[in-house]
Amino acid sequence: MAVSARLGPRVDRVSPADLMQLATDVGPAPMNVGAVLVLDPLPGFTVAAAERVLAGRIAAVPRLRQRLRRAPPGCGRPYWADDAEFDERLHVRCRDCPAPGDQPALLGLAAAALTEPLSRSRPLWTATFVSGLADGSVGLILVMNHVLADGIGGLAVLAQLADEMAGLAPADPAPASFPLPAPGVRALAADAWAGRARRLSHPATTLRTIWQGVAELGGAGQSRRLPRTSLNHPVGPRRQFDVVAADLGAVRDLGHARGGTVSDVLAAAATGALRALLASRGERLDLVTLSMPVSARQVTSAGQLGNQVGVMPVTLPAAGDLTARIPLVAAITRGRKQARRGTSAVLLGPVFRLLAPTGLLRWLIDRQRQIHAFATYLHGPATPFSFAGAPVTALIPLIGVTGNVPVSFVALSYAGTLRLTVASDPDRVPDVAVVTAALRRDFGNAAR
Repeated sequence: MAVSARLGPRVDRVSPADLMQLATDVGPAPMNVGAVLVLDPLPGFTVAAAERVLAGRIAAVPRLRQRLRRAPPGCGRPYWADDAEFDERLHVRCRDCPAPGDQPALLGLAAAALTEPLSRSRPLWTATFVSGLADGSVGLILVMNHVLADGIGGLAVLAQLADEMAGLAPADPAPASFPLPAPGVRALAADAWAGRARRLSHPATTLRTIWQGVAELGGAGQSRRLPRTSLNHPVGPRRQFDVVAADLGAVRDLGHARGGTVSDVLAAAATGALRALLASRGERLDLVTLSMPVSARQVTSAGQLGNQVGVMPVTLPAAGDLTARIPLVAAITRGRKQARRGTSAVLLGPVFRLLAPTGLLRWLIDRQRQIHAFATYLHGPATPFSFAGAPVTALIPLIGVTGNVPVSFVALSYAGTLRLTVASDPDRVPDVAVVTAALRRDFGNAAR
């Protein structure tokens, strides 16, 4: 929200959903997200040249040169301001891939990067170039704290860093000057009170948002405690990533044939995989509750990042084969989608912020019995793109796990291929291979 020019520059506040992300970042590993780009280094490509390309494009994404700052008491939510001491060399690094230089080894480096805390004294992101892969390719691991961008925002950042990416957010002009001065106390206070006045002057809108947030969370229907399973233990600091690839067209056709979407197919596959995991442990689970993000926007630009997303817990069938589950899942998710999406953060954010400083929030999320797993799907670039002249042959999404939910699913489509990353705590889910085997079996059947 802009304020009078005589009071200072524009105040770029975090959103209610951003505040929720900050409050829930209380686990043993930070709530970072990211992606791995696998580059095909054509003749003439060097990592040093790619570093220079990345450094030159950072200016097109203002948030990559901004710090998150707390406002003085009474001056509203935290805000973003340019980091006058920004140095890209503190964010960009190079690594050699350990033997044998395959995808699991690359994902091991990605897990280490994702679990590395990002200093609040600097912009909240890192980029790691990985050389020494067995097939000659080069990896680029991009990591950012979740408060910097949600999934839609992350794709907007990628669109600015890539050579050219069709079908995503339009480019934003780079700022005319850097660094811009941070807003002063008067500007922060004026902006905060203006926001409060707007909310008080529109009580009907506020009440409607609260009601929609309750509906997005499922009302009282999601308040029941789920049966305890062997997964219900707090996660530790380690992470593991496993990737399952499928033909996007085959997954889409399977979903459409049974009245669903790609997201419905993924949700149905995730529930079946979790059921298979627990069955291998001698446990039975016929219903799985997934927490699925609900975005308030379909596209954004690199100048409008942050989070505009809520959560939608959905209890779905896990029994039967994939083709039988898809129409059931589709019917349930259709019934839960709201006209205005992403409103649940308005409800959850204040509660989480109140509990987080006391340690009670972490105690609660380590013992919750409402969610089995997190699952999300992002529609990525439909056509191939390149970075620093090197074609991107694979785009792998990264996500974390938290609380007592040791398994998360995140899928991203790219150039006709769907890659589903299973994030897990290897100490809680040493048998994650059961999950990936079930997913490959279901997606293999989808292609037939």
